[in-house]
Amino acid sequence: MASAASLPYTPLFSSKSDTQNRLSLRSAFLHQNGLKSNTFSCSGLKLKVDKRGNSVVVRCEASAVVEKETSEASGETYEYQAEVSRLMNLIVHSLYSHKEIFLRELVSNASDALDKLRFLSVTDPSLLGDAGELEIRIKPDPEKGTITISDTGIGMTREELIDCLGTIAQSGTSKFLSALKENKDLGSDNSLIGQFGVGFYSAFLVAEKVSVSTKSPKSDKQYIWEASADSSSYVIKEETDPEKQLRRGTEITLYLKDDDKYEFTEPSRIQGLVKNYSQFVSFPIYTWQEKSRTVEVEEEEEPKEGEETPPEGEKKKKTKTEKYWDWELANETKPIWMRNPKEVEKDQYNEFYKKAFIEFLDPLAYTHFTTEGEVEFRSVIYIPGMAPMNNEDVVNPKTKNIRLYVKRVFISDDFDGELFPRYLSFVKGVVDSNDLPLNVSREILQESRIVRIMRKRLVRKTFDMIQELADGENKEDYRKFWENFGKFVKLGCIEDTGNHKRITPLLRFFSSKNEDELISLDEYIDNMDEKQNAIYYIATDSLKSAKSAPFLEKLVQKGIEVLYLVEPIDEVAIQNLQTYKEKKFVDVSKEDLELGDTDEVKERENRQEYILLCDWMKQQLGDKVAKVQISNRLSSSPCVLVSGKFGWSANMERLMRAQTLGDTSTLEFMRGRRIMEVNPDHPIIKDLNAACKNAPESSEAKRAVDLLYETALISSGFTPDSPAELGGKIYEMMAVALGGKWGRVEESEAADDSSESNLGSTSEATETEVVEPSEVRTETDPWSS
Repeated sequence: MASAASLPYTPLFSSKSDTQNRLSLRSAFLHQNGLKSNTFSCSGLKLKVDKRGNSVVVRCEASAVVEKETSEASGETYEYQAEVSRLMNLIVHSLYSHKEIFLRELVSNASDALDKLRFLSVTDPSLLGDAGELEIRIKPDPEKGTITISDTGIGMTREELIDCLGTIAQSGTSKFLSALKENKDLGSDNSLIGQFGVGFYSAFLVAEKVSVSTKSPKSDKQYIWEASADSSSYVIKEETDPEKQLRRGTEITLYLKDDDKYEFTEPSRIQGLVKNYSQFVSFPIYTWQEKSRTVEVEEEEEPKEGEETPPEGEKKKKTKTEKYWDWELANETKPIWMRNPKEVEKDQYNEFYKKAFIEFLDPLAYTHFTTEGEVEFRSVIYIPGMAPMNNEDVVNPKTKNIRLYVKRVFISDDFDGELFPRYLSFVKGVVDSNDLPLNVSREILQESRIVRIMRKRLVRKTFDMIQELADGENKEDYRKFWENFGKFVKLGCIEDTGNHKRITPLLRFFSSKNEDELISLDEYIDNMDEKQNAIYYIATDSLKSAKSAPFLEKLVQKGIEVLYLVEPIDEVAIQNLQTYKEKKFVDVSKEDLELGDTDEVKERENRQEYILLCDWMKQQLGDKVAKVQISNRLSSSPCVLVSGKFGWSANMERLMRAQTLGDTSTLEFMRGRRIMEVNPDHPIIKDLNAACKNAPESSEAKRAVDLLYETALISSGFTPDSPAELGGKIYEMMAVALGGKWGRVEESEAADDSSESNLGSTSEATETEVVEPSEVRTETDPWSS
């Protein structure tokens, strides 16, 4: 809809004194030629002038206004400019983490060239010609300081050289795949590796000059592409030397920098890089290696005087070792994960494991699987035959045990716990995917969400593998697994609460009914009495101390099974589980132990009978204990010290004291209260009960209470504050109990007897008297019977 803007004559300029102003206003809008034309343009606007009496109306076409505003809003379009030398510098020096990556990238390019040729030859067999097998060869030359990487792939024409190598970030592989997708009849080839178009330039990480000689079956001419690391230009020329003619393919020669000549012209180094990064490329890779062989040579000896020279065929022969250079296959190990699991034998899995991870023992278990969906990948994971020898590798997330491949090319093994949690760091395996979100250097996974999905599936498959090992008929295999990796699984109880349901059935412990054989928690629950509603355990430093702990006396007497937690991590792991199959875990060394079948009448009588003793003993011990009470867990011991329900147990207190970087200021707080429980059926407690009623101020009774506490401290697993003081008390009690029992004679009495015998011998020197030995026996001498 057309609209107009009018500027009517206003009263502001109607006075005669402002006539000049009115004229100047009119002249501002009127064309220089006056009103000869009703329409004119000014400043790019289309104007229309109408005269109405003494006023002038100027209209502006709306379409002209809109057109001008659109032109100004859209602005002008410019192409991005790039400083080529600076861009190359960024690619070479800032994109890759390690120089050695160059070989992986160039071999991947060669593999892509071979893949393209193989794919195109399906519809056009003439492309193969008679140029030989599809292969890659790598030859270092220490004398010239060069590395030559050649392939018999598709090669490049002059135009393709300019398009692929002359254009940074132009991926020939990506263009090839795009063309395949457009032509749906040809399908697609997912084995091609290239993505970003910058891998070739990684050659300048180690090379000061790169020369590419290439021959395409589509062209009769062979071309050479040359460029230097510090240059922003390149040269393309035709190869005219007949001795350097290629039948098909590409030959890349790297002229190494002085700093890299020694490292990357070493044949063993090149072969090691190929095995690490490109071991599973689908085409054979040959490297130039020094070899040795044994040959027989005739022994040249001058004949002795008088001897004839033997004929040629009868000369003595000897063997010697000679060295020579030849091509050696570097990637003989095949990617076993690419095959159908039903077609692979167990021996083949074991052989692959030993070669890939340089192991000498067969794995305990393995699993081969393929996942599909949002993330698609193939994987083979193993449980090693033994735990790491180095203690630093235990629960180390950077063990490099999981190797990530993309289209069979090694990407990384440094994930810092991203693909596997720390407690499963002992698992070894390979993960291969055709399409993962990598960064440009193809060394780092970009999307954390994808990594989380892969981690979840890998962990689930690992637990399925371990559970299958546990349920298998050969129990010895799982015993070996638990002996080597049981600590790892227990760590999972602490660090991975989301997988408790998968971890708990794998746990194994000794118990009061199975002291020589490990049992699972499922077996424990199957052996439980119907009335038992808890899983009882005790944590100690050894199996021997667990068997003799006073906390178990009543439970063993009633036939209740108790788990023995004898490793430092056990108690923390069980505390993080809390329950299993609706059964709570109960520490028998803590207060308020409920056994379920107590005699309430007898318990009430004992409490009334010994309430005075408990108060008296608490008064004697002071702050050493929170309280003294009657015990329902003792049968043969006089007393025991139990921990508070929410404090550390004796075992945990011992472990925390042993921490190198532990905070000693929290020990007193976290130690919790100690409760002394006494056995009302023990003679010592009965004697003390009589003492507190009849002689509450007796020093001997008080000393007995003090010694009883110190003894209970040790038997309950605690550490006495002053071991020397405790030893002195025990020695004192022993002296009282043993004093003079076997006729011990004091030194003063022995001296008096010897002086009297000397006096008798001088007065009666002439007489010799034989004295028979006398027997000194007391009425209570145990040896007199």
